Amino acid sequence: MKPYICITCGVQYPPTEHPPEICTICTEERQYVSPQGQSWTTLQEMRNRNFKNTIQEDEPHLYSIHTEPAFAISQTAYLVQGNHFNLLWDCLTYLDQETIAYLKQLGGIDAIALSHPHYYSTQVEWAEAFEAPIYIHEDDKEWVTRSSPLIKFWSGETLELSEGLTLYRLGGHYKGGAVVHWSQGNGGKGVLLTGDIIQVAADRNWVSFMYSYPNLIPLPASTVERMASIAEPIPFNRLYNAFHRVVAENASQSVQRSAKRYSKALKGEWFST
Repeated sequence: MKPYICITCGVQYPPTEHPPEICTICTEERQYVSPQGQSWTTLQEMRNRNFKNTIQEDEPHLYSIHTEPAFAISQTAYLVQGNHFNLLWDCLTYLDQETIAYLKQLGGIDAIALSHPHYYSTQVEWAEAFEAPIYIHEDDKEWVTRSSPLIKFWSGETLELSEGLTLYRLGGHYKGGAVVHWSQGNGGKGVLLTGDIIQVAADRNWVSFMYSYPNLIPLPASTVERMASIAEPIPFNRLYNAFHRVVAENASQSVQRSAKRYSKALKGEWFST
């Protein structure tokens, strides 16, 4: 019995004797099955192949965690050191004793919060290693591939995890798509960590929004306008996405400006000249 991991998306399934026939995350229209077909691995196989996690401090009390060589979606997870409360924002597939030991030196993990299903990865392994609850919006409950008593489904539009750390449901990419606001970040100016619920563009002065990134399916203008209206009163100056891209300054204004451009483009009111 092994908890198999989809190689394309990195999400882990409950222990079974044989690999599942399909990955329910990848067969859905926001993701994709590899052109080479469905394939599986396990954490033990990954450990035997010399994967490692690199951890770096991006600003005081914020650490990014990334797996090398790149695996699956190759997202970045973040450890946020709040007020006597450490939050792991989003998750990675790869986990080893070196990673656990290093993060425990930083104070461990008090809670794990997820932006959306593509980053559920081996969240149960992480939660068990640190005895930490996992917070997922109830609107995305159907996408959880491996259940655990450590998973806490939250409801409504906001959830304060700890002083200065608050989850907001923006929806969009997924119905339960969430971001986390870290009020003490960026020297007290505020940081928003968004996964790819809000995606940082190649031009770091702009962001964007999508229903499916790999399959290039946009969101309706009305949905993006609603997301922007939820984000508007949140005080943040900096924004980190799931791929270590950062809007370093005036990020709140960038979100509002980008949402207006996106909406105009979909309505045929904006054209590049």
